[in-house]
Amino acid sequence: MIRRQKFSTKDDWVVFSWIAFMHFGALAGFFTFSWQALGVCLFLWWLTGGVGICLGYHRYFTHRSYATPKWFEYFLAICGCMAGEAGPIAWVAAHRYHHTYSDQEQDPHSPLKGFVWAHVGWLFAREKNLAEFDSYKRYAPDMAKDRFLVFLNKNHMIPAIFLTAILYFLGGWPFVVWGMFVRSVLVYHSTWLVNSASHVWGYETFKAGDQSKNNWWVALLSFGEGWHNNHHAFQRSARHGMRWWELDMTYRTIQLLWVLGLAKQIHLPVQPAANGITRPVSELGDSAKLELVEAAGH
Repeated sequence: MIRRQKFSTKDDWVVFSWIAFMHFGALAGFFTFSWQALGVCLFLWWLTGGVGICLGYHRYFTHRSYATPKWFEYFLAICGCMAGEAGPIAWVAAHRYHHTYSDQEQDPHSPLKGFVWAHVGWLFAREKNLAEFDSYKRYAPDMAKDRFLVFLNKNHMIPAIFLTAILYFLGGWPFVVWGMFVRSVLVYHSTWLVNSASHVWGYETFKAGDQSKNNWWVALLSFGEGWHNNHHAFQRSARHGMRWWELDMTYRTIQLLWVLGLAKQIHLPVQPAANGITRPVSELGDSAKLELVEAAGH
């Protein structure tokens, strides 16, 4: 497969310019620090990265690890847009494509092509099938049928613009710098490390057929997404941390949503955990019981 050169289209430069702008803007954090601004940054890191990307874009939209009401689905999509990574359909399409060809030539961000490529470089050389809606919508046909998600995908910067305005109204430039620029950089790199570091460093609990690893420090930064080998072995599982000490804050959030009546049909590995098979649990007690199952090794 011959890949096109980086920065060979206008869109590549648009993506690069946006990412560079956010990083340069984050430098203003040295001059605008306040404890309130830091608190806003950390809260929005969780809301946009933990809820929007991990809980929404990844475990719900990409893998359908649980079911949730339509209004909450749209809330998750809006939070994901506020992360500034991509529209929901574009993000999901690329991730599903990654799982189809994980660490193979077609994988859009395998570190086998270089660590920097997997971390960020691939964003500046997306192939046509992942860059144009009419091409990538076939990887997310379930989402492409939803008119609101299609609108949000085409206008995914609108939630971020509204968020910026709210931050400025509440706390001026310090809130904007820390709530948008610094927070975005944190969300970007914690997400990108799953693609790069979690395919390079860590341990393998399962034979997933690729280079995915369980990486504890990436898991801490990404709300549990760093237990990547577990995830690649059980792609539909809502739970990525399989052992008791593999902290998975996103799964804990899903459990909380269950208690609140906002999540059901939560997919977990069958017992014993092997062969990538999951099933939706029907009772909260089933979830608690499965939580004690230790992952099967090689």
